[in-house]
Amino acid sequence: MKNHNFFEKILLWRIKHISERNFVLILSVLIGVFSGIAAVLLKNLAHTTYVLVIKGFVFEKKILLNFVIPLTGIFLTVLFVRKLIKDDLGHGVSKVLHAISKKNGYIKPHNTFSSVVASSLTVGFGGSVGLEAPVVLTGSAIGSNLARLFRLNYKTVVLMIGCGSAGAIAGIFKAPIAGVVFTIEMLMIELTISTLIPLLISAVSGSLVAWLLMGSSVPFFYVIDTPFVLKDVFFYIFLGITSGLASFYFSRTVMNIEEKFSRVKNQYIRVIVGSLILGLLIYVFPSFYGEGYESLMDILRRQGESLINKSLFGDLAYNQWVFLVLLLLLIFLKAIATAVTTGAGGVGGTFAPSLFMGGVIGFFTGRLINTFFDIGISESNFSLVGMAGVMAGVMHAPLTAIFLIAEITGGYELFPPLIITATISYLTTKYFEPHSLYNKKLAEKGELITHNKDQAVLMLMKSDNLIETNFLAIKPTATLGDLVKLISKSSRNIFPVVDDDGTFMGIVILDHVREIIFKPELYEITPVNTLMFMPETTIEIGESMNDVAQKFYNSDKFNLVVLDQGKYVGFISRARVFSVYRRLLKDFSYD
Repeated sequence: MKNHNFFEKILLWRIKHISERNFVLILSVLIGVFSGIAAVLLKNLAHTTYVLVIKGFVFEKKILLNFVIPLTGIFLTVLFVRKLIKDDLGHGVSKVLHAISKKNGYIKPHNTFSSVVASSLTVGFGGSVGLEAPVVLTGSAIGSNLARLFRLNYKTVVLMIGCGSAGAIAGIFKAPIAGVVFTIEMLMIELTISTLIPLLISAVSGSLVAWLLMGSSVPFFYVIDTPFVLKDVFFYIFLGITSGLASFYFSRTVMNIEEKFSRVKNQYIRVIVGSLILGLLIYVFPSFYGEGYESLMDILRRQGESLINKSLFGDLAYNQWVFLVLLLLLIFLKAIATAVTTGAGGVGGTFAPSLFMGGVIGFFTGRLINTFFDIGISESNFSLVGMAGVMAGVMHAPLTAIFLIAEITGGYELFPPLIITATISYLTTKYFEPHSLYNKKLAEKGELITHNKDQAVLMLMKSDNLIETNFLAIKPTATLGDLVKLISKSSRNIFPVVDDDGTFMGIVILDHVREIIFKPELYEITPVNTLMFMPETTIEIGESMNDVAQKFYNSDKFNLVVLDQGKYVGFISRARVFSVYRRLLKDFSYD
């Protein structure tokens, strides 16, 4: 109790001495620092796990190593999540979007550390997923919980979630611009000066912490030594189309395989089956172990042949055409390796796998063009641009892909091909798949907040909270006289007709009976069921506000009845919807 009173005093002091705007800036620094620390901790924890696993166990047969280690990692992850956390960690970005859309920005406190531990176990033991989505959830959870601790309003909570996300991405890649762009593009944060400044502060804070603790290196730092030339533009257009088709394949494969795994009720069967498939894939292509950034660096160092030379098919790679076919096989299997990792119970994201797949596709495309035309284009540049292409398609975030690759290369020499390839890839993927992996399920349920402010505000509104129950009901067997008595007691002009078990039978509108309510001779001989009618439009309880708003628009009615499987619940009025909408719009919008 004393601690509670002390914190209340701190809150009061803050309100009296620090303005809301200045406090948001202070909080954005703290969130950026904590998110940057989380990113550094996650990378080091995963790397340490990897080193301990690889160096700490010695098997005489390599195949045993490849099967046992992924199984151990996913099994430990599942035990940690099921026995200690007792919650579904899922895809990190999807959890954040769901919290913003449906939970008023509330992210559970355990998410400030649980994804760090779980994803470190998964990736460190060979899971073919990335660490970026878990650290986004971690940073967002830090922002959410700090904002709620200081009892900030919804729009500020969402902004602090965005600050955590920006700080996390900036910290893990040391790319502050990419962190800000990712947050605006993926989390749908409204872009104004009031939001941009805190996001920039958090992103810079996160990247500075990462630079301080880990030095200036990034996962695949590369200095461009071959400039872009205009004659290659058509090849980059081709790469954009190829990346878009690959992104569509990757997204559909991951979603379909995860769906199949979810149908298996026994968690441990999922662990065994998924781990065995993953182990087999790693045995065939060792580059599938973990995030895959080392393989990407081999490509950028012009050592891309190692992708196949280190595989089970290394002896066959001497032929250039066989080498290209094996690269295609590697691209095809990468999506499966990622999907079985998460489907089996591993925790990780698709950020790194999409970069890996894009890098290999870019390398494949460059090698294919050089094989056909022998024009000496830079396969390293194509690999970098391919990363942006697949990332743009999988995440539906072309700006994030463009700025991330441009930022980590230390310059913007590849800006034109990055824009061309990422944009074409995004448009190609979107033609086949309107939503990304992160928001598809939310979009299908009509629960996805977007940059459309009207739709976003409607998403925040709950139809069940707008139900009015002060309408006086009457039975169908009642008479006009009973109705007149009810009218004298009511402040509304609509009267629901409900039978004994609560089933809705229709409504009586005062304007429709006004002429006969002053004729006492009709009171006892006119039953209510001859005066009622069934409205054409009704609302089912729990219906989304988008649907409710559309029904008001189409019906042109001022009140619509709400039913629960045919049972009367109440009414929703157009006036109440508009009133709540205006209030939420004010709360939702930034200055």
